[in-house]
Amino acid sequence: MKKTKRRPAVLLCNAAGTAILVLLILACLPLTLPRLMGYSLYTVVSGSMEPEIPVGSLVMVHEAEPAQIQEGDVIAFYGAVDSAAVITHRVLSNSPAMGQFITKGDANEDRDVNPVPYSEFIGKVEHVIPGAGGIAETLAGSAGRRAAGCMIVLAAVFLAAGSILERTGRKKRKNPDKRKTK
Repeated sequence: MKKTKRRPAVLLCNAAGTAILVLLILACLPLTLPRLMGYSLYTVVSGSMEPEIPVGSLVMVHEAEPAQIQEGDVIAFYGAVDSAAVITHRVLSNSPAMGQFITKGDANEDRDVNPVPYSEFIGKVEHVIPGAGGIAETLAGSAGRRAAGCMIVLAAVFLAAGSILERTGRKKRKNPDKRKTK
């Protein structure tokens, strides 16, 4: 089969579409891979654990058996029954017999008023990425989803344009102008 040379416009459109898709995938990997490995991701919005966990950090929480949590571990838990608010505090004591933790934020003077029942326990904080929480919130939020959708559409437009340009170039090569000058 004879190999034909591609036009620069075709190459440019295909390269731009592919580059956009690759960039989108690379932007999503930091949020997707940890979830595939069993982690839940949360953004820290208060300074109760500073300086250990600064505001704006991304915490990676892994499920754990509540009875295995030890004094000094940092855990994530729901702030109140039927609440979506997630709190990350340090464990002062774990009482498997009572099925609860006594916790405290590092920056707080006193321990938390209410014990944390095992039923509100999410998991143990295993990794902290300072400053990454805001980026994660933006990417995972509605603005990030809209931007990702626009990038997919843009990549599709570039790839379709490249395909159309390539087909029109082939047609011109197959059907050269049959008029001859004398």
